[in-house]
Amino acid sequence: MTSPTRLIREHAIDHGIPASAARKDAASAGVRGAGRSVAVNLAESPLGWLHSRGHLSRRQFDAGEALRRDWERAQLAPGVTMRWDGAPAARGALSAGDPRAGRIDAQRRFEAAVASAGQGLSDILWRIVCAGEGMRDAETALGWPARAGKVVLCLALDRVADFYRIR
Repeated sequence: MTSPTRLIREHAIDHGIPASAARKDAASAGVRGAGRSVAVNLAESPLGWLHSRGHLSRRQFDAGEALRRDWERAQLAPGVTMRWDGAPAARGALSAGDPRAGRIDAQRRFEAAVASAGQGLSDILWRIVCAGEGMRDAETALGWPARAGKVVLCLALDRVADFYRIR
């Protein structure tokens, strides 16, 4: 018989979730072995978690998703392996159909959105929205008291929503 802890760990590995996050989710779900079955959505983002529990408005959630989408399109995440893309053929002006143009535009939008949030708010935005850190981990890393991160994140997401013109 397969234990619930093992199932959660295997699900995390299949979806590229760090083992430490899987252990935390298993522990928070009360998994101690056979007996109790708990459904845990390991793929849910911290932003989605906050929104589903009423801590973020729809506007703030949409702003965070727009920021995350630009971050991913701009390929700003650290590379894990070697890139096997072909070398750039020529240096010159990018055409509208060039895939690099979309990446560059997304990077400009991301940088402008983070700048519009303000200098002190960009840290919490990046940690929660882009890096996918939990609120408690982000607050600890920034040296903030408990529950301060939600207030600051809401302010930052409101400014990002203004940047993206989300109503």
